[in-house]
Amino acid sequence: MNADPRQTFRVEDSLLKVRYDNYGEYDAVFGHIFYEEPYSYYRLQVEYRFTGSQIEGGPAWAWRNNGIMFHSQPAQTMQRDQDFPNSIEFQLLGGDGENDRSNGNVCTPGTHIVQDGLLITEHCTSSNGPTHQGDQWVTAELVAYGDSLIQHKLNGEIVMEYTEPQLDDGTLLERGYIALQSESHPTDFRSVRILNLKGCMNPDASNYKTYYIKDDPDRCIYPE
Repeated sequence: MNADPRQTFRVEDSLLKVRYDNYGEYDAVFGHIFYEEPYSYYRLQVEYRFTGSQIEGGPAWAWRNNGIMFHSQPAQTMQRDQDFPNSIEFQLLGGDGENDRSNGNVCTPGTHIVQDGLLITEHCTSSNGPTHQGDQWVTAELVAYGDSLIQHKLNGEIVMEYTEPQLDDGTLLERGYIALQSESHPTDFRSVRILNLKGCMNPDASNYKTYYIKDDPDRCIYPE
């Protein structure tokens, strides 16, 4: 917690980079960089690309693989040997130059989702997302409406949606933390933007926003 001795996550050239040049032999250690506040209703947009070669010894499934973990447990509640937080993952994948590989899938460490009225317990479910080849920049957007609707978008197009994110025991996940991953392949993020959709919906308040969709009366600020 709060330690990154090999500088896996770093800011260089105005990019947030995930790198492995300080690792030596890869020892199957995954990492996450968490945002400090939890969110429930929001839009999250990241611009990312895969670059370079996977570190030697990285698992085959993690080649050009990263992800946005959301509705996550707090970082401080993870166990020492816990690879991934209990969360929902917006999976980011790159192509091999020849074969199709759907991007924008969902994976569910310690969790489940509901899709088309069915409880999905498989670890990963494929989206309708296209294959993104090479080192191109891709815009991924997550739309989260609490536990009522989740959408994955790639370059502005919806590639997957589902409802009722929940822990394995059935507890619905209405909110949680957001984290970006390190899974053994170098990745660049050139922007990470979040728009909170929960706030004061009273037009008389000075901090009223027309784009809010979930009311939070406690946040209202009124002119004196």
